[in-house]
Amino acid sequence: MNRISLTGNQLKLIALVTMTVDHAGILLFPEVPVLRVIGRLAFPIYAFLIAEGCRHTRSMGRYFGTIAAFAAGCQLFFLCFNGSLRQSVLVTFALSIGLVWLLREERLPSAVHNLLVVLGFLGVLFLCEGLPMLLRGTDYSVDYGAVGVLLPVLVWLGRNRQERLGLLALGTVMLGFTYGGIQWWCLGSVPLVMLYNGLRGKAKLKYLFYVYYPLHLVVLYGIRILS
Repeated sequence: MNRISLTGNQLKLIALVTMTVDHAGILLFPEVPVLRVIGRLAFPIYAFLIAEGCRHTRSMGRYFGTIAAFAAGCQLFFLCFNGSLRQSVLVTFALSIGLVWLLREERLPSAVHNLLVVLGFLGVLFLCEGLPMLLRGTDYSVDYGAVGVLLPVLVWLGRNRQERLGLLALGTVMLGFTYGGIQWWCLGSVPLVMLYNGLRGKAKLKYLFYVYYPLHLVVLYGIRILS
């Protein structure tokens, strides 16, 4: 009997579906908490795939720029639509990729490189934890905070499959301790990622999440307004 396995594309689709269920629970069915529980699977899976993307991309600059551009578009929509300063998960992952980019950069003198890495981590800490305190009275926050930004970085630091899975589990435990409640259900993503076979899959779904993320939110907001 063949061992059950999942490609990167299949993991991405699982994360996409569970994310949609989560947001439908927030916007349309807040009285159905199980939808939010199902949605806890999405973020760690995406975080793992972001780490894999950092590991395999040919251009960290292009990878960072792509997600940062989509993140900026989403934030502009949120700001214009309802005046929200809440930063989407695309911002979270753009910050993650930026940190990995700094860690990967080896062309600079070691002293300069180390300084930039320290400044990068301090900058992320300020954006995620410091700036919300300065902007009290607004809804400014970075989705999943500093712990969420660090999760793909932790996974990327793993030298082999076992270490990456262990660091993913550690990161999801950190999410549970940080946010409590239903965030502990994030651990349910780890067994799914354990089935990852290291293959991308035949279909090219590179930009699916980036396009689908704002599109599904527009649809869900529209349904809520019309219902």
